[in-house]
Amino acid sequence: MHPYLFSSTDLIRHVAYCTGLLLARRVLKCRDLDQEYEGNVEATGEDFSVEPADERRPFRALLDVGLIRTTTGNRVFGALKGALDGGLDIPHSDKRFAGFKKDEKQLDAEIHRKYIYGGHVADYMKSLADEEPEKYQSHFSEYIKKGIEADNMEALYKKVHAAIRADPTMAKSTKEPPKTHKRYNPKKLTYEQRKASLVERLNALNSSAGADVDEDDDE
Repeated sequence: MHPYLFSSTDLIRHVAYCTGLLLARRVLKCRDLDQEYEGNVEATGEDFSVEPADERRPFRALLDVGLIRTTTGNRVFGALKGALDGGLDIPHSDKRFAGFKKDEKQLDAEIHRKYIYGGHVADYMKSLADEEPEKYQSHFSEYIKKGIEADNMEALYKKVHAAIRADPTMAKSTKEPPKTHKRYNPKKLTYEQRKASLVERLNALNSSAGADVDEDDDE
């Protein structure tokens, strides 16, 4: 996510959405399906399922949550929503998306949209800046360095989504190759050298044993 996001260490829902979107667009591009299945270009927060085209069927994937607790609004479902909007065909239910109201048995698309664009984070940034400025400076120090403000959060992630769709290919690493370190391995000896060394050690051992015998005789 480095070419698209300011911080690759964020694990919050709107970043998870971007990860799912990137995954979907990258997979579809690799299989030449990206033009045929654009997915849901404008994230509205409403549930979305891709419809099969005339020529080729959509790429089907299955969600495996592993050991993650499937609580409503968990970021894994943010990634799922991103993958769905990206054009993947994934069997799912909207009951675990952020904004689903259990008592009404329906998804509040406005709340879901707010989470997709980081609106909940923007609200927290504003309240923290007003109530605890020092904590705000510490907690959002990376955002401040990058010039990310609460008011431009949605615009920022709209740009991120557009950038992912424009080029989802994996960027080549610009890291320098690791330096070669000198190795100080012992020099390999030939058979003759090993044989001569063994004879030398045996002679030294025999000489030491002979000296001990002479000392015993003197006593």
